[in-house]
Amino acid sequence: MGVFKIKINSFFSILISKVIIILSKKLFKGGTNFPGRVALKLDRNILNVVTKNYKVVLVTGTNGKTTTTNMIYNMLKESGKKVITNNTGANLKSGITSCFIDHFRFTKAKGNCYAVIEVDEANVKLITEYLIPEIIIITNLFRDQLDRYGEVYTTLNKIMDGVIKVPEATLVLNGDESLLGDLDVPNKTFYYGFNCSTNENKNVDINADAKFCKKCKNAYSYDFITYNHLGKFYCSKCGYKRPELTYHVDEIKELSTSGSLVCINNSEYYINQPGVYNIYNGLCALSTAKLLGIENSVIANSLKNIKSSFGRQEAININGKELKIILVKNPAGYDQALNTVSLDNRDINICILLNDNYADGRDVSWIWDVNFEILSKLNIKKTIVGGIRLYDIAVRLKIAGIDHNKFVIGENYEEILKNIEHCDGNIVYVLATYTAMIDFRKFLHTKGVIKKLW
Repeated sequence: MGVFKIKINSFFSILISKVIIILSKKLFKGGTNFPGRVALKLDRNILNVVTKNYKVVLVTGTNGKTTTTNMIYNMLKESGKKVITNNTGANLKSGITSCFIDHFRFTKAKGNCYAVIEVDEANVKLITEYLIPEIIIITNLFRDQLDRYGEVYTTLNKIMDGVIKVPEATLVLNGDESLLGDLDVPNKTFYYGFNCSTNENKNVDINADAKFCKKCKNAYSYDFITYNHLGKFYCSKCGYKRPELTYHVDEIKELSTSGSLVCINNSEYYINQPGVYNIYNGLCALSTAKLLGIENSVIANSLKNIKSSFGRQEAININGKELKIILVKNPAGYDQALNTVSLDNRDINICILLNDNYADGRDVSWIWDVNFEILSKLNIKKTIVGGIRLYDIAVRLKIAGIDHNKFVIGENYEEILKNIEHCDGNIVYVLATYTAMIDFRKFLHTKGVIKKLW
């Protein structure tokens, strides 16, 4: 093994940040962004140093980043490759810097290592300024945190500001996402998507995000829609249509609250995560793994045994009751989570936590675009509401037709946990926005319910 020759400021940047990382893990059970901020203050080009010798896969987009990142990471790991990832979801420049510094060694490792990195949409340009990824993945584009990102077209522009800096990177794109077709870039591009319908719907919902042709602004037509505005689209006016797919779902053989059995490019796979949106995540991970030369048997085995990322369909046992935590942050993702919950024919309990912190988006008016009405058809024994904006979500659920006589107001996590422990039935679905999910998991960790916080 050789030794990295680095500048003195880079050396101290790494060394001090490593000390902070160790202290953060021991004292605060986390602290994934602060060490990176310190490192960048000491050496603003530190990413140039700590990313050397890595083949980097960047995963961005509105929904599915964490799960897709986790899937690709596990496929690489199971194939025997050396690989790192920012599995805590710290996807800003500072968190990504912390991840690379945490794994940095002053001696050069033999051979190439892989880094599968989730990156916030607005931070892609900040990362590609310092490294050239092997692959950039864009999962989808939905309205999310409008106060931060604006509309979906603005989000696309933020991502493309980063893509144009690295024409050598291969793009893996969701072909069913109309905003991602026919991009004006020289990058080698592969598309994945569905060649079958999950329903008989061909009419886009009034609240869908990208309903109009990106070229001529005419309303799209669809051969089928998977969810929101995703599907096999075409414009009857100018001829713009979905690009050719390299990797595609040809049949959905089974769809349950446990997972999905699907046929992809004439091979059968079981994806051990429920919902159509997780089929997209699995398909994206498979597409990337194929491009990285991973054997099909490894891909299939990994998808079959994949475990939930924290807060993403995470199952926890509380005194014999199954608690399933699902991160929800925008109308498109929320609808898919509710559709997955609706597959459960048992008596169920619902706990909905709504926050309006910066990381959630200050404006919570988006909850009125969520199809909560689907819950009125389910066998719900108890509905627990909590979070900073608990009364907003309580009103929304009442308007949706949920029996308000079965509502329980959870003013704090102690009350919420007590109500969960005493509810009827064996399953409780917790649908929480980002900071509510993080805080609730931290609370459960202090109670010993969750052993591993990150």
